[in-house]
Amino acid sequence: MPTFVKIETGIVNKTTFDQYVSAHKAYVRQLIDQGHKARTGYWAELGGGMLIFEASSLLEAQAIVTQDPLIINNCVKYELHQWCIVVE
Repeated sequence: MPTFVKIETGIVNKTTFDQYVSAHKAYVRQLIDQGHKARTGYWAELGGGMLIFEASSLLEAQAIVTQDPLIINNCVKYELHQWCIVVE
């Protein structure tokens, strides 16, 4: 299955952002349970982070991203890319 990366930049203050972190984590756990091999994290030196996951197509990846609580609640702006892995 293709791998996709959502690269995000925070657009709200930390207090607002933190209100939705647990919902985001729960959503990622749900993706893992569904077989999407999702991982999420944040940049140590900058604001923002990344969600990496597998999906059957770009269309499915877009649908997954739009259901992320960080997106639904307008906490981040993002870019979505298909990542073509050349060495594993």
